[in-house]
Amino acid sequence: MAKLISACLLGVKCRYDGTSAREPKLLKLAKGERLIPICPEQLGGLPTPRDPAWIVGGDGSDVLKGEAKVISRNGSDVTENFLIGAKETLRVAKLFGAKRAVLKARSPSCGCGTIRVPHSFDELKDGDGVTAALLEKNGIRVITEEDL
Repeated sequence: MAKLISACLLGVKCRYDGTSAREPKLLKLAKGERLIPICPEQLGGLPTPRDPAWIVGGDGSDVLKGEAKVISRNGSDVTENFLIGAKETLRVAKLFGAKRAVLKARSPSCGCGTIRVPHSFDELKDGDGVTAALLEKNGIRVITEEDL
């Protein structure tokens, strides 16, 4: 069975700061499953490295409804990039028949259950990232690396 996984968790240097968040325990998943690495922010056309971004006015579900925005540290509205990345990630999930995803915790794209408060790397709020919200809405179970 195929499973989506945030590419940064597999060691791909695609995070906003050009680093990875390699999680060795996730490599054990590769023994019994086909892992499909994805980076929604890159799929949405954002470069690496890039300014960090936060969801302002809600969470990923609110972004999907047009009720919140994703704004970068420099004030740029990157909402459309996040929406495109989420839709492309869903397209990849459907293409490979993925029913589950392991995504990066607290990310404005991939966070599941909690995301960062705007302009903070330490303060958290309840909610999902844009991609996590779209995947869940389409019946794909999302967890973070911290849930394993």
